[in-house]
Amino acid sequence: MRISDERILTTHVGSLPRPDDLLPLLEARERGEPVERDAMATRTREAVREIVERQMQAGVDIVCDGEVSKISYTFYVRHRLAGVGVAAERHAEVPQYAAHSDLVEHPDFHERMQRAQGAATWFTRAALPVCVGPISYADLAPLEADLDNLAAARAAEGPHEVFVNAASPGVLTKFVPDIHYRDEDAYVEALANAMRVEYEAIHKAGFLLQIDAPDLGSARHNQYAALSEAEFLRIADRNVEALNHATAAIPPEAMRLHICWGNYEGPHTHDVPLAAMLPACFKARPQALLFEGANPRHAHEWEDLAAATIPDEQILIPGVVDSTSNFVEHPRLIAQRIENYARIVGRERVIAGTDCGFATFAGPNNAVVPSVVWAKLAAMAEGAKLATDRLWN
Repeated sequence: MRISDERILTTHVGSLPRPDDLLPLLEARERGEPVERDAMATRTREAVREIVERQMQAGVDIVCDGEVSKISYTFYVRHRLAGVGVAAERHAEVPQYAAHSDLVEHPDFHERMQRAQGAATWFTRAALPVCVGPISYADLAPLEADLDNLAAARAAEGPHEVFVNAASPGVLTKFVPDIHYRDEDAYVEALANAMRVEYEAIHKAGFLLQIDAPDLGSARHNQYAALSEAEFLRIADRNVEALNHATAAIPPEAMRLHICWGNYEGPHTHDVPLAAMLPACFKARPQALLFEGANPRHAHEWEDLAAATIPDEQILIPGVVDSTSNFVEHPRLIAQRIENYARIVGRERVIAGTDCGFATFAGPNNAVVPSVVWAKLAAMAEGAKLATDRLWN
């Protein structure tokens, strides 16, 4: 992993708006409709090249494929893991998704949010993935296609560095509900053993591995809302242990860990504080930690990091632009945010990032419109330059 040794580097969390002509193909595949595979493969390969180029044009140093081949950062495993079916097959047994505590508290806002977002055409309960049998990594072809496409884009465009997203074992317990193991500890262990195949393949291909783990933040106010904070933190520790087991063969400096509190505009009044999560996060093997630092509910928490004991090798990748608002942050504000973290761990150990992905669930109604996504990334790059001038001169 390259560090900010001469200037503040920029990156983001991963998902970006899917191309208009690729999105219908992804949606049709999720609905189980026939899709012309060769045409989809060709368009996906082109889209990866285009989105890598677009990131570089915006000034992003550490890029990815925008997750353009995936309908979401979690549901994609349905096409790779054995033991995963769809809810339609066992509909009556599949547990409901846990509601967000803040939205339960503000049903008027929740109703307005649902009306504004609309329902994606593929996002029906019947099409959602569910664990129906023993979990194992069964089909490497989609992963290999992603890695090949990104390798070709890297060779053509020459970015500073490249990362690949993969879901954590813990977050999959929410988005792929279990009706087979019926024991969450056993299910997490099975997921860790299966996802280890994907993690190691990404590393072997020469990319940074980014593990997306909202289970270390967001799950507190939905999946585990009924638990005490102490009980939730024990689950977070368990999930980190599973993650560390799954990544045991990968050097820490080849990995990044992303946590968040749910990528949606909302009250977020039940979010677990970052300070409470830091001990678990710092036990995780990945060297870099990506976290929300721009939205109004978490922008103050740089103060908690200043008061924390941070491992000497830890790299911080704070969100310096929000991923749920169409405000484009001023570069001076972005620079100020970067400098706050640089004063805590030093300029070399800070990389500018985003709060979360801009299209964690692909669809036409993501919170931030595509043109604003690119404006935000360009503003982040400009803010990083301002911070560089202040920190190195």
